[in-house]
Amino acid sequence: MNSTDSSRRPLLVAALAAIGASSCCAGPLILLSLGISGSWIGNLSAMEPLRPWLMGATLIFLGLAFRKLYLQPQVCAIGSDCADPKVNKRQRVIFWLVSIVVVAVVAFPWYAEFVIDV
Repeated sequence: MNSTDSSRRPLLVAALAAIGASSCCAGPLILLSLGISGSWIGNLSAMEPLRPWLMGATLIFLGLAFRKLYLQPQVCAIGSDCADPKVNKRQRVIFWLVSIVVVAVVAFPWYAEFVIDV
């Protein structure tokens, strides 16, 4: 496993935790926007009790990704991918893009009333 794989792991886990944290609220909206509806959509809130835990996991993994990208010195072999400054810059850009999407997904329940007519 090379260093680019290990730096992507916290971002991937944070994104998955954010999706889990917002599944009770964003899931019905996505299904409705696809034209799928029915009374069973109200049952999609089964993940609601896990939401605080998933939000915490999201913040932890985003923090780990930030630490890996900004606070820890990278130890790379000469000629490896991580020795290239372009790769490090690209990873940081991807981190911030994923962070923006993750924050938007996690915060969805708080601004959902302004997006959908409840």
